[in-house]
Amino acid sequence: MIFDSFDIKSLIRPVIDFPKPGVIFRDITPLFQSPRALRLVADSFAHRYVEADFTHIGAMDARGFLIGSILAYQLNKPLILFRKQGKLPADVLTEGYQTEYGEAFLEVHADSLCEGDSVLMFDDLIATGGTLIAAANLVRRMGARLFEAAAIIDLPELGGSQRLEDMGIPTFCLTQFALTER
Repeated sequence: MIFDSFDIKSLIRPVIDFPKPGVIFRDITPLFQSPRALRLVADSFAHRYVEADFTHIGAMDARGFLIGSILAYQLNKPLILFRKQGKLPADVLTEGYQTEYGEAFLEVHADSLCEGDSVLMFDDLIATGGTLIAAANLVRRMGARLFEAAAIIDLPELGGSQRLEDMGIPTFCLTQFALTER
């Protein structure tokens, strides 16, 4: 894996003042439009986790589904979908959380996990950690444990990775941005 020869940061587009003034949104769609970059991202995660001891991959709605599904396939692990409220058809568990923009709710099928399961969670980005913390709470409510939370991007100034670490959940991100970095 030759990570240094290909800077994935150059393929993460900064969108100024989206979704509200003062925010720099980190758009990963250009990264997914490059077969080379997508393979580098997927292979980097696969290399890290190929021999790791976990039973399931959890993917956050919606951009976490992109990398989570690829890794579930590559590592031959069951994929658990953590969805925005009202998107899952069967019995669900619900967890409220705060985002940078307000309150939201995350749901998972109530029969997705059981005691003894271990989950590697994926999202595109760790900001305040709200989504991943809500998912962690849902995982724990089902009697399972968290192996690690992984993302392509970390925004460390917003404290999400530290909040997860403080909850005993290790984190791993491929790259990070300062809030003002363009």
